[in-house]
Amino acid sequence: MSLTCVNSHLGLASWHEDYRHSAYLYFGGLSKSLTEGDIIAVFSQYGEILDINLIRDKQSGESRGFGFLAYEDQRSTDLAVDNLNGIQLLGWTMRVNHVKEYRPPSAEAEEEKQVGFVDPYSQMERKRESERKEKELKHAEKKIAKKQKKDHEKKKKKQRKAVGRA
Repeated sequence: MSLTCVNSHLGLASWHEDYRHSAYLYFGGLSKSLTEGDIIAVFSQYGEILDINLIRDKQSGESRGFGFLAYEDQRSTDLAVDNLNGIQLLGWTMRVNHVKEYRPPSAEAEEEKQVGFVDPYSQMERKRESERKEKELKHAEKKIAKKQKKDHEKKKKKQRKAVGRA
């Protein structure tokens, strides 16, 4: 029997139990100079990170020093809250807490949020997709040109036969 089960039988369930349904957490009180990569480096010691939403100023794109993060496993969220809340990071006291109901931003809000931030992974994916489409277009153009040439040769051949009969 796990410690949580024993505690719940005694009426002493962990306060984390209230957040079992959510692997999201809030982080705040951070230096505005920290990037998503820096934050992932700090939080990844407690588990696999699936999503990060660093809140940015809409006009400048500068970090506002807080955001939300999701782990693959909810237990990682408990570990991060227990171990990172209140630590000093670059002279700033970090706050980390559970989030009961996190709603990811819409696609439009996500694009607005990323003013001034270029996600290297999505940038690479866009480049690969662009290159793939360009390659497909060139292939289609070659195919069309080849077919047009073939059709033109057939037409010439028919004309020669017609002239030869006349």
